[in-house]
Amino acid sequence: MANIFISPSKYVQGAGELKNLGKYAKVYGEKALVVISENGRKRSGQTILDSFADAGISCAFEYFNGECCKSEINRLCDIVKEQNCDIVIGVGGGKIFDTVKAVAYKCKTPVVICPTIASTDAPCSALSVIYTEQGVFEEYLFLPSNPNLVLMDTEIIAQSPMRLTIAGMGDALATYFEARACANSGATSCAGGKTGQAALALAKLCFETLMKEGLKAKCALRVKANTQAVDKIIEANTLLSGIGFESGGLAAAHAVHNGLTVLEECHEKYHGEKVAFGTLVQLILENIPKEELDEIAIWCAELGLPITLAELGVEDVTEEKIMAVANAACAEGDTMHNMPFEVTPKMVYDAILAADAYGKTLVGM
Repeated sequence: MANIFISPSKYVQGAGELKNLGKYAKVYGEKALVVISENGRKRSGQTILDSFADAGISCAFEYFNGECCKSEINRLCDIVKEQNCDIVIGVGGGKIFDTVKAVAYKCKTPVVICPTIASTDAPCSALSVIYTEQGVFEEYLFLPSNPNLVLMDTEIIAQSPMRLTIAGMGDALATYFEARACANSGATSCAGGKTGQAALALAKLCFETLMKEGLKAKCALRVKANTQAVDKIIEANTLLSGIGFESGGLAAAHAVHNGLTVLEECHEKYHGEKVAFGTLVQLILENIPKEELDEIAIWCAELGLPITLAELGVEDVTEEKIMAVANAACAEGDTMHNMPFEVTPKMVYDAILAADAYGKTLVGM
């Protein structure tokens, strides 16, 4: 099987770049449907309108109904046709992105993604996660291409809740270790091929950036400051992690995240917070040297990412609960099977308990 590397056609990141949205959109079409939340329209609507007026093209706004489901996708497709739009733009967070990517695919238009947070690596991917109207996972929609443009306005993201960007760092933390595991096992990545040198190198750069810049970025974000460290972390969370996970592959860390979703106590935690703990579980499964594990776990603790089950909301730790997580993490077709050695539910169960005990030694529990 061939190595396959995929990415957005264009990635733009900088302070105040939203005011240039019209200029960038003009390359792809003459009228855009901008899918946005009501609060997002209040915060950014005038900037977007002005940017389109400056570029000499037009746009229509439509509020997102809150769920990436088939009925919402079909509703927005009808609006694209009624309004004669030839480009679709999503402004906001992950479910808006997944929805507009699906709409653009069905309507055969270009798609532009404009995140206002940096909490996941979803903006760059050729994937939409489809739910029911009630928010229950239904299916993955694998798309034939990545977004035409991802535009990151770092001034806007620096003003978003700090916890969201930190959660994005937790998600990005797994990128290198999962890509490395897939490279060692020869697993097929989300891009449909093997992990090549480029994807692995970007995944490693992602990890190195997190270690060097993460705590500095947290301190800056606490006071809503947009610094070079924040800029580098936004790129790591979004572009480096996005390419790294899609062209590099997923392994145990995200499988453990998926397992943790069976526990109701974890539902209020962000995706990246659960992935961070899953990364520690993967590293214990791999039995990496203590010095390396210390560096990563201490970094998580400094940022406020969970390194114990209690920090994930699991106060009453029972064999039944943890084995349920382990069984779900090892489900057929999940990414646990991309590890370079066979992993059983009992191994995951033991690694979860060991990660929890290790984390407790660092947080003084």
